[in-house]
Amino acid sequence: MIKIIIVEDNNFARTAWETTLSAEEDFVVLGSFGSCEEAIESDLIKKCNVILLDIGLNGISGIEGAEIFSRINDKTHIIMISIQDDDKSIFGSLQSGAVGYLHKSVSPEELIEAIRLALKGGSPMTPQIARRVLKSFHKYKPAHTEDNLTEKETTILNLLSEGKSYKKIADEIFLSVDGVKYHIRSIYEKLHVHSRAEAVDKGQKLRILTKW
Repeated sequence: MIKIIIVEDNNFARTAWETTLSAEEDFVVLGSFGSCEEAIESDLIKKCNVILLDIGLNGISGIEGAEIFSRINDKTHIIMISIQDDDKSIFGSLQSGAVGYLHKSVSPEELIEAIRLALKGGSPMTPQIARRVLKSFHKYKPAHTEDNLTEKETTILNLLSEGKSYKKIADEIFLSVDGVKYHIRSIYEKLHVHSRAEAVDKGQKLRILTKW
C-alpha cells in the first residue's frame, strides 16, 4: 500500500484530496493535518511514502516543513501543492526536499498520476511550473556548506553570535520562531554542542562565523 500524509490548512481541499486518494485501491491516507506542527506531533511522518504539502501554512510554513519532514523520513516523497508559482516558493520547496510541485488547480487524475510518478523516481510538476524551473535553473546553485551546516544554518549561527533573540532571527530571515528553533537544534547536533555559547565558540574555531 502507498501510505500518504496530507498537510493542508484548507479543510475543503484537504477533504477532497483525501476522498480522491482513498478511492484508489493501493492508496491509504494515514493522516490529514491542518499544519506541519500537527503532522510532526502525530509521528506518522516516519511511516509514510508520500506527503502532499501546502506552502502557505500558519506557524511552520510548507517550505520549512519540507525540510523538517525530509530529515525525519529521508525516504518519503514530498509533493508541494500550492497556488503560489513564484520562484521563491518553487525553488525554496525544491531546495528543502520536495520532489514535485503542483498547482492547486490540479485535477484528481493528475494528482493520482503525480503520486505514482514520484514513487517511480520522477519529479511531477504542473507544466507551467516545470517551464519556470527550466528557464531559471541556471540562476540557482546548491547551497554552500561548512562542516555540514546548510547555508541557512550558517546564517542563523552568525546571528546567534551577535546575541540576537530567536524572534529577531526569525524576523530577519523570514522564518517562524519554531522554524528557527528547529534549525538551532540541528546546528547543535552537527557541531556536537549543547548551548549557544558552545555553538558560537565552535563556529569561531571552524571559521564558520563571518565576523571572525
